[in-house]
Amino acid sequence: MLQRLTLSRTVRTLLIAAAVGVSMAPLRAQDIKATVLTLTGRVSVMADAGGLYEQPLFQGMAVKPQQLIVTGPDGYAQFQVSDGSTFEVFSNARVVFRPTLANWRDLLKVMLGRVKVYIQHGPGGKPNNNEVSSPTAVISVRGTIFDVEVEDSDGTTLVTVDEGLVSVRNTTVAGNSVDVNPGGYVEVFRNVPLAFVKPDKSNAAQMAIKAARDAAWQILRGRQVAGVSGAPGTAPGPQGDGKGKGTTVPGPPPGPGGH
Repeated sequence: MLQRLTLSRTVRTLLIAAAVGVSMAPLRAQDIKATVLTLTGRVSVMADAGGLYEQPLFQGMAVKPQQLIVTGPDGYAQFQVSDGSTFEVFSNARVVFRPTLANWRDLLKVMLGRVKVYIQHGPGGKPNNNEVSSPTAVISVRGTIFDVEVEDSDGTTLVTVDEGLVSVRNTTVAGNSVDVNPGGYVEVFRNVPLAFVKPDKSNAAQMAIKAARDAAWQILRGRQVAGVSGAPGTAPGPQGDGKGKGTTVPGPPPGPGGH
């Protein structure tokens, strides 16, 4: 009798172990680290979202799941995951990498600041389903290029799309999700039903805002590539005073919603 009970426990243990192994297979199939491709300014990582100690990041280092990426006012970094997808984290941002271990599609949680995500298609051009979240929104993607910007401590979230398609859902209030196409954007407010805002037919307004915002970050990134020296947050440019003093690199201008 004792032998049968022991055998039964052994079988149950093996079955549980097998089930856990199967459930973790998709996670193992993904390299769940994010490698730093390039960075400039102050960029660091914390052990977890509630951590206190910041560890500086350098090119080639890896960020692990559930670690918090923090950038200073002059900070910028580009990361890559195993499927070739990349994401950029801009200044004054707080971003958790792979916040949910049980869901390998959960790529980022943007707590504050701006990220730009480049999702690669799967083998054979198949959709590569990923999610990016914020305090108020979940953005589901299927191979695309898009920006997510958390604008304030209340979690107001602006989503703009360059290529592909994203589906955005407000997690703080009941309602349907909306699909955002290239050239489109949506702004998500806490406890306010989701309202999709279409740009003008020529997309001129949104393109102008996007161009101005990206130009500022290209200047910041160019400081590292060109080896420009100077105080953090400054860069030479046509607005300079001609005496070697740089102009302050502005942060991203307000999103299409005017915030």
